Amino acid sequence: MSSITQTQLLFQSGGREIRLDCFLPDTNGQRFPAVIGLHGSGGGHASMADPASLLAEQGFAVYVLHYFDRTGTVEIDGLQTIFLHFPVWMKTLWDAASFVARQPQVDPERLGLLGFSLGAYLALSAAAIDSRIQAVVEFFGGMPKEMKLFTRRLCPVLILHGEQDKTVPVEEAYHLQRILEQKQIAYEMQIYPGVGHGFSGETWRDAGLRTLAFLSKHLAAASQRSA
Repeated sequence: MSSITQTQLLFQSGGREIRLDCFLPDTNGQRFPAVIGLHGSGGGHASMADPASLLAEQGFAVYVLHYFDRTGTVEIDGLQTIFLHFPVWMKTLWDAASFVARQPQVDPERLGLLGFSLGAYLALSAAAIDSRIQAVVEFFGGMPKEMKLFTRRLCPVLILHGEQDKTVPVEEAYHLQRILEQKQIAYEMQIYPGVGHGFSGETWRDAGLRTLAFLSKHLAAASQRSA
């Protein structure tokens, strides 16, 4: 476990300044696998700090993306807002991946996404069209049905979902599972019985351990393939 540095960077997307909260291991000139974190519809950048810090302590460069900055969104007031802004947030994430890949402490061949709820939908949509993405961890999200016509590729995915989720039904997890199996994409999946939308306690701990193991496995594998 290493010490980490927390900073904030700005980059441009669509003429707007976009914030990235950075959680970085001590570099010593090394290049690390990078993970872009994507919050849910409530914003909640502060809620991303704990998982970002834990990953950074284990040798990942983590960047929490304020993608709401692109649209001036403060909170989501309904599905219409999501449908309206989703393509713009997708472009913001694409620009963020380009910016992160250029950072001196980042190995651009080892880029992953970690998304919660709305952020998980964004992460999976991005992975369907962006070959730079090597792994996705999605917490209680899914693949938008609209992406069926646009999906060009997919990478390994870790699916984490509560069986009793009333916000994003668990069927979204099974729909994603079917897509991955049809395309013969590696995946891992954990459905938590009796759990709703959002994890806590032992469920959160278990999901965190699975996340670390999955990202370590697949981002390290990306490095080996490119060697």
